[in-house]
Amino acid sequence: MNAAYGTGSARLSALCARTLLALAALSTSATAGDVKVMLSGDQEVPPVKTAASGGGTISVGADKSVSGSVTTTGVAGTMAHIHEGAPGTNGGVAIPLAKSGENAWSVPAGAKLSDAQYEEFKAGKLYVNVHSAAHPGGEIRGQLKP
Repeated sequence: MNAAYGTGSARLSALCARTLLALAALSTSATAGDVKVMLSGDQEVPPVKTAASGGGTISVGADKSVSGSVTTTGVAGTMAHIHEGAPGTNGGVAIPLAKSGENAWSVPAGAKLSDAQYEEFKAGKLYVNVHSAAHPGGEIRGQLKP
């Protein structure tokens, strides 16, 4: 009887281990990254001398879906985007952000990264940029660092 119990116990242990591994895999694949981002003029290329700042969270799912928002202070933003580009470089627009309040910008519903942009995100080569009339190229910027 002990032999049968031991075999059942081993099977139960193996089943529990497989279940825990499956749950761990699901939890890591649900979201590729929730990134806190801080925006400032000194991250712009070239750097911008400004008292403006901003911050928020951008989330990128394993399915390449993007959501989140940023808020700003000290800047009358005219537009905002998520751009492609490593720190110290400028790049093209990946996702335009929608103005969602006086000083708030949000990722539009349904936004997704391309395969190449997703790889750039994982490599830390995407950034959020808020533009203004005084600095049409961008007044504040924050690199997305997963």
